Amino acid sequence: MENQDNQSTEELVQTPIAPEVENPQLLVTEEMRSHFYEMAKWAKFLGVVGFIMTGLITMTALTMGATLNALSENPLTANNPLLALGGTAVIILFILYAFLIFYPSLMLFQYSSNAKNGVLYGEQTALTTAIGKIKSLFKFWGILTIIIISIYFLAIVAGAIGLASSM
Repeated sequence: MENQDNQSTEELVQTPIAPEVENPQLLVTEEMRSHFYEMAKWAKFLGVVGFIMTGLITMTALTMGATLNALSENPLTANNPLLALGGTAVIILFILYAFLIFYPSLMLFQYSSNAKNGVLYGEQTALTTAIGKIKSLFKFWGILTIIIISIYFLAIVAGAIGLASSM
């Protein structure tokens, strides 16, 4: 009995856990396809909402810029600190903000289109493209997050230096 236990243990040690395959392939189950399809529907919704928000922000930028330029010529409002920025600076800031919404919305919309085609018609290239779009979205948000954290860090350091110099 003891010899038989040792033999089965030796066989387990010698047997590879995952046999090497020359062309490894990922199996996409029906449950995964269902999840991809549902994600694609939500991604399309969020992408369309992002496009609408981009349009609204762009229209707001143009009207705010014109309004601020008109108000800066009025002697009653000429001393307003917001008007000191000028209409052009406000337009640039709003357009930058609109881009920060547009790009992720575009990636979500493209993911949605490709994921639906990949899942419904079994197109491997469409599903690969869809995953690439999501990768680009996460990369964009990761870089943006690093930039924002860096700005916060620099603001804290500048505030600490300003506080130390005032004492």
